[in-house]
Amino acid sequence: MIKYPYLQEMRDKTIASNDNISARRVKWINSNSYYYRQMVNQLSFVIEPGSRVLHIRSGIGYTLDKLKPGYGVCIEDSLLQIEEGRKRYPHLKFVHQSPEDIQLDETFDYILVSSVEDLVDVKAVFDGIYKCCHPGTRIIVVNYHFLWHPLVRLAEKLNLKYPQALHNWISSSDVNNLLQLSNFDPLINRSAILIPYNIPGLSYVLNRYFSKLPIFRFFTMQRITIARPLFYDRKDYSVSIVIPCKNEAGNIEDAVKRIPNLGSHTEIIFGDDKSTDGTPDIVREMIAKYPEKDIKLVNSPGISKAMNVWTCFDNATCDILMILDADLTVIPEELPYFYEAIATRKGEFINGSRLVYPMHKEAMRMFNVIGNKFFSTAFTYILETKIKDTLCGTKVMWRKDYERIKTLRGSWGVNDRWCDYELIFGAAKRHLKIVDMPVHYMERTYGETKMTNRIKNGRIMLKMCWAALNKIKFS
Repeated sequence: MIKYPYLQEMRDKTIASNDNISARRVKWINSNSYYYRQMVNQLSFVIEPGSRVLHIRSGIGYTLDKLKPGYGVCIEDSLLQIEEGRKRYPHLKFVHQSPEDIQLDETFDYILVSSVEDLVDVKAVFDGIYKCCHPGTRIIVVNYHFLWHPLVRLAEKLNLKYPQALHNWISSSDVNNLLQLSNFDPLINRSAILIPYNIPGLSYVLNRYFSKLPIFRFFTMQRITIARPLFYDRKDYSVSIVIPCKNEAGNIEDAVKRIPNLGSHTEIIFGDDKSTDGTPDIVREMIAKYPEKDIKLVNSPGISKAMNVWTCFDNATCDILMILDADLTVIPEELPYFYEAIATRKGEFINGSRLVYPMHKEAMRMFNVIGNKFFSTAFTYILETKIKDTLCGTKVMWRKDYERIKTLRGSWGVNDRWCDYELIFGAAKRHLKIVDMPVHYMERTYGETKMTNRIKNGRIMLKMCWAALNKIKFS
């Protein structure tokens, strides 16, 4: 924190203003209950209940209490608001500290920064919270859209909003820039609240749907920025390579021989989905023939590729999970690219993309290419993250993140037989950093494709997109 008389004068002014409204803070909240409910709903979409949450500029702790943390810490420099909060929310931990000079020796799953409009030195705040992060921490920054500045000032004069001593004119791009300067990676900027007051029916439609649409979203009152910390320490991690199989006997040994050793240890899991061509017998032969490799055979239920993958994931023991389709149309030799991307934390969910390099012969039919491009466009709009290939089987994630995605399975309104959409939607809902990895796509040399009945599968994908549109985009 920079010690400079003028800056300290502004800090003292802000503290005095917040002390002055501490006794009336509950009244402000009650008189603007619709607005606060909307904000809590927006934040609840990001912050998982039961997690460790640090709230910077928490006021009396109302918002953090509503987010239902397993462990919640409030940082506030207004001592009177701290005292009021301790009386009302004794289950929360209140710490009287300057947001610009945080002295905490613990890490959190989520760090929420509110009221950046009256923070004297926003970068000092972002610098200070970095030490409270672990690699999976998500930073959530809430700020007013600068277009609302005159209306906010008017609301303060009419006693419709509690007054703030300072009013930084800070935009989403300013927040992104400051986060990047403080070693954070902005993931997404969400728009929230077109109308902060409840007009029955109209407010619901405008705030849930119109606020997410082009043009309208520019006029929303609030901006919510979600970011992750950047860590540059490089370690070796263990890797579980999951290979879902159904009648792939001719590809098993080729896969075993071509899969490179990755990280500190490589585990190869073949999930047999009730094959009738002797696939499990070939896997057992490979276990005996290559004892130096950690090869496992998992008997899957024979219902779908998705259930096969889930069964293999549940039997995996390593840090990183990789899916490699048994047809080897994505070549195993490119798996080190995926490992490098996730181990160096350039991404947290690495999605293979077959639509960059030229495809080998008839690797993908034209109808499939057109469908894939359509769904890629839909995904990019829904998730606000560029995804070029939604159906590439090669996907890589941390096992601990899969455990969080797992809790969302089956919540998208339709059964995903292939697992691609479940994983991508789940990664987006958990706000993981999704990165595309271009791969070379080869023609299958043994067996038959399992991607049949394309019209039926297309309808299933459309239904999942519609569910995600409502549960992610229009949340």
